[in-house]
Amino acid sequence: MKKPLYPFFVDYAIPKNAKEALLRQKAKVIWLVGLPSAGKSTIAQGLEKKLYQEGFLTQLLDGDHLRTGLSQDLSFLAADRIENIRRVAEVAKLFLDCGVVTLASFICPTHDLQTLAKKIIGEEHLIEVFIECPLAVCEARDVKGLYAKARAGEISDFTGISSPFEPPTHPQIVIHTAEESPEQSIDRLYRLVKPLFIYS
Repeated sequence: MKKPLYPFFVDYAIPKNAKEALLRQKAKVIWLVGLPSAGKSTIAQGLEKKLYQEGFLTQLLDGDHLRTGLSQDLSFLAADRIENIRRVAEVAKLFLDCGVVTLASFICPTHDLQTLAKKIIGEEHLIEVFIECPLAVCEARDVKGLYAKARAGEISDFTGISSPFEPPTHPQIVIHTAEESPEQSIDRLYRLVKPLFIYS
């Protein structure tokens, strides 16, 4: 029988709970879902900053950033939206398995996509946060002018205009960004999720 090339190799991985013990934190994926310009990225960035200041190791996954790297080859058509969320969820799971508190900020516009993310990551590890904001408010906030271009027919398959958005059916947390300032939204979400990461 041929001897293995690397006889010292052992076929097991360091478990997630051992990495959590090393980092002294509990790992979760905070999955922020909402319309374009609802405030997802602003809240995710603010939340990550507050958690970092408290000593938590975090990783932020943002739709705009991943579309310029990991998913730059994908369009916004239905099949590519599925593949984008699949990739993101798999990356989030990798960070989760490393004991890292992961914040994922994505439109994730349909129930099927939301379910896909939960299936890959594991519902027990994912905290779904619905960043709720009326469409009219999102349009008024849109500094990139994407809604106007979508209404003029210059952008196809734009969520909320020419492509549907299905709010999560049972999010654990709902943040109403039209009713409070970004700072208030960030602080409220921080107070809700911080206890989930405390290691004991």
